[in-house]
Amino acid sequence: METLIDSLRAIVGAAHCLAERDELIPYECDGLTLHGETPSAVVLPRDTDEVARVVRACRRFGVPFVPRGAGTGLSGGAIAMEGGVVIECSRLDRVLAVHLEDRIAVVQPGLLNAALSKVVAPHGLFYAPDPSSQNACTIGGNVGENSGGPHTLKYGTTTHHVLALQMVMPDGEIVRIGSPTGWNAGPDLVGAVVGSEGTLGIVTEITVRLVPIPESVETLLAIFPDVVSACRAVGRIIRSGLVPAAMEIVDRRTIEAVEASVYAAGLPRDAGAVLLVELDGPGPAVLRQIERVREAAMQEQANRVDRARDAAERDRFWRARKGAFGAMGRLAPDLYVHDAVVPRTKLPEVLEQVCAIADRRGLRLSNVFHAGDGNLHPNISFDRRDPVELAAVIEAGREILEVCVAAGGVISGEHGIGVEKREYMRLVHSDADLEAMCRLRGAFDPDGVCNPGKVFPTTRFCIEANPRARGYDRALT
Repeated sequence: METLIDSLRAIVGAAHCLAERDELIPYECDGLTLHGETPSAVVLPRDTDEVARVVRACRRFGVPFVPRGAGTGLSGGAIAMEGGVVIECSRLDRVLAVHLEDRIAVVQPGLLNAALSKVVAPHGLFYAPDPSSQNACTIGGNVGENSGGPHTLKYGTTTHHVLALQMVMPDGEIVRIGSPTGWNAGPDLVGAVVGSEGTLGIVTEITVRLVPIPESVETLLAIFPDVVSACRAVGRIIRSGLVPAAMEIVDRRTIEAVEASVYAAGLPRDAGAVLLVELDGPGPAVLRQIERVREAAMQEQANRVDRARDAAERDRFWRARKGAFGAMGRLAPDLYVHDAVVPRTKLPEVLEQVCAIADRRGLRLSNVFHAGDGNLHPNISFDRRDPVELAAVIEAGREILEVCVAAGGVISGEHGIGVEKREYMRLVHSDADLEAMCRLRGAFDPDGVCNPGKVFPTTRFCIEANPRARGYDRALT
């Protein structure tokens, strides 16, 4: 390992190769603190060539590696299993090109999500995917997890906005897939890589689609006596034929945490839940839609519906929503954020069951979620130093996923599988499904050295599907 580290320092420079114990501690986990592994080293390359050279060095010494962005992921996907090397992409943070007529941009993976929209805003454009951590998370990480966010309802997830990629393959080869037009002959390799959680290679350049800034944006805040009535309002709004840009629900416990934090936005502390609705489009059309949303909310027992008076108030509403996870730190030292998706029609009954699961175990549960596309984020606040409470949290998490799948949902909407949910993959996928996925992974990474131990259950079927995948033997048995 010392020889490998010497080789890595020769590639990226001593200042950009971390190998001391205290330097490695921040990289032991991502945003999910339930899982942790200490990497052998962390390297911070500055360009694609250095990434490729780092990969080749790791291959020579038989050491696995994992790409990492800002570490805001919530599934343990960016941790290095069994002493692997973390390839941290924060120095690859530039906007390489903006083509206004084609409405595309070429960026590096370490660019912060929100930074791209700021760069292109003077040209009347923005980058639509907006995870709640968009001021901290990177576009490369968004590609890895196929991140969504509040505006997924109207604008889709990351995969709908990525046209082409440059990536370093697990053998160190540099390739380009896709095209600036979004069309490419043969298999949809871009579609395969987006959401692959860094298991197929390391993305070093991303061509993304930009969209025009809407002519008019209006934000409404509907106050409800409980979460269930807010969920019913979401269904009523969709049934009316409207497709808002976003519909987000925040429950009472989350409101209390937010209002006691730096993200306070003046939300009513006595509300059972609030529904944040954003409408955008041509001005006259949006004005008519406001009344339709207000009517639907009042029909589902909303106490009132407030309309943001200006951009400052709109930003304040969104600051409260996007700061919710940070505010949870006031409730307990640790937070387990789930990410299941259910049909919108099932939201009321699933939320009732989710709350009951936590209540039976005496756990502190709060809900803040993308209600428009049914992407739930049940948050369990706990202290992992208490083994009894930790065991209850893990068991509750399993039961929550089972309830969501039984309702016709899936186990992840945007956070990914990582190590957190790999053992639950069989809730939604058959062995034949998983074998096909393993064969695809094996086509990119036959030796199983690129982010091993993620996504797939810990069984031997991946090796049986791809006998060359000796690298999977450590991670999957």
